[in-house]
Amino acid sequence: MYRNEGEDDLPVREITLSQLRADVSRVANSLEALGFKKGDSIAIDMQMNVQAVTAYLAIILAGCVVVSIPDSFVAKEIAIRIRISKAKAIFTQDVIQRGGKKLPLYSRVIESKAPLAIVLPADGKASSLSLRNGDLSWDEFLVRAEHLSRPDEYKPVIQSMDSYTNILFSSGTTGEPKAIPWTQHTPLRCAADSWAHLDSRQGDVLCWPTNLGWMVGPMIVYSAFVNGATLALYNGSPLDRGFGKFVQDAKVTMLGTVPSLVRAWKASGCMANLDWTAIRAFGSSGETSSVDDDLWLSAQAGYKPVLECCGGTELGAMYVGGNLVQPQAFAAFSTVGMTFRIYILDDSNNPYPDEAACTGELVLHPHNFGSSSTLLNADHHKVYYQGMPHFNGKQLRRHGDIFQRFHGGFYKAHGRSDDTMNLGGIKASAIEIEQVCNKAHESVQETAAISVQPPRGGPEELVIAAVLKPGYNISSKELQKIFLSHVMSNLNPLFKVRAVAVFPDFPRTASNKLLRRVLRIECAKLLYSAPQSRL
Repeated sequence: MYRNEGEDDLPVREITLSQLRADVSRVANSLEALGFKKGDSIAIDMQMNVQAVTAYLAIILAGCVVVSIPDSFVAKEIAIRIRISKAKAIFTQDVIQRGGKKLPLYSRVIESKAPLAIVLPADGKASSLSLRNGDLSWDEFLVRAEHLSRPDEYKPVIQSMDSYTNILFSSGTTGEPKAIPWTQHTPLRCAADSWAHLDSRQGDVLCWPTNLGWMVGPMIVYSAFVNGATLALYNGSPLDRGFGKFVQDAKVTMLGTVPSLVRAWKASGCMANLDWTAIRAFGSSGETSSVDDDLWLSAQAGYKPVLECCGGTELGAMYVGGNLVQPQAFAAFSTVGMTFRIYILDDSNNPYPDEAACTGELVLHPHNFGSSSTLLNADHHKVYYQGMPHFNGKQLRRHGDIFQRFHGGFYKAHGRSDDTMNLGGIKASAIEIEQVCNKAHESVQETAAISVQPPRGGPEELVIAAVLKPGYNISSKELQKIFLSHVMSNLNPLFKVRAVAVFPDFPRTASNKLLRRVLRIECAKLLYSAPQSRL
């Protein structure tokens, strides 16, 4: 089921499974006609609409590998992912239509020097866009299969379970994103998690506003189709009432969210007086939730449960989450993920007892179905295992989240233990942000990107700590404008700099390692020093 932004008063459109199968087969045949073969990498950089999902499934059906690129990324970030994955083609759009605006996309793809581009019109109509020499429009691409007697049928390419289906990226601590390949196991894991934790089943309508560039995109595709549910796609901004009306009209039964999105709905009041009673449960991932926002969200559907989900791209799964067979608590996780064994480490790197209330770095048992076992551009063992303690004869797997366990088995996330953060549901590298900010103005000697959580819980906010060169005097407000402009244009327009804190120098250890924990405390004082209302 789907609807385009601006068509709020039209009936929800539907595509049957047989029609989807025919469309996917036609795209797979067209890829084969262009000379693509088993193992080739093909990127997708576009909104998550019907055509994007069709292309995603067709690439895998043809034995090729999807390269996932978020549609919000600037040309530099697109180029990095094309280079690492060695993508031979890319599916994209002329523009992104969102919130009544048209944002350029194809021009960013060209600037990235991407290979052959297959370009779709965002509005589904014929585009007057002039294409780069060698690129193809969507219609020109589909014509490539017309020579076949049955272009709507395709025999799947059979591969081993360890062959790649998808290359996704996760921000690393060195500045370059980690290229994480998903094998044939991972789709099964995605579907199983959704079945076990979100109760996805035949007859459900699943909707999760996201993008195929992030792991939730492929996850919700497999969650729907493997479990016999319907996938609901809104081609537009999820921030506005039009999205909420689509949820109502499509009779969505499981609505996925990001805490920043819920906060925006609550603040604007745009979802008032909509009928969301078909919803059985909400899913929430990407950031830390707040109790107040979860309560508000639950109330929009008659106080249905909000199931928190926390996982990782490299896991293809959630390692803690909620479910519908246990009591749930807002902004908390009620159980360890299916097949996972987790440990919380004390200050001596030893696991706390399983039932103990505690706070520390969360680590994983090394054997988890569907998890990655390799990286394309880094040493997998070095990233996830080197320096980790052994327990019961097994070396534990690093994940990097700080977690608190309560009496009774509930869990709560407290940010990252490494140099990464979640901004608007997007995992970001502090190193990448600092590299941009260090070059943003001649007065800057060094910067530190610090994520700070509100006292009452909720999504992390980005504060840039800065040390100025001797002799320079510039206000923190002016620096905030400069840093915001550079971060948005060089990394991601969705990243917002909440504040800037200027320090005479940064606190460091005897070995000169930056004490981010100390900076985080000082930045939190700057942001939240005013008394907090109890209302």
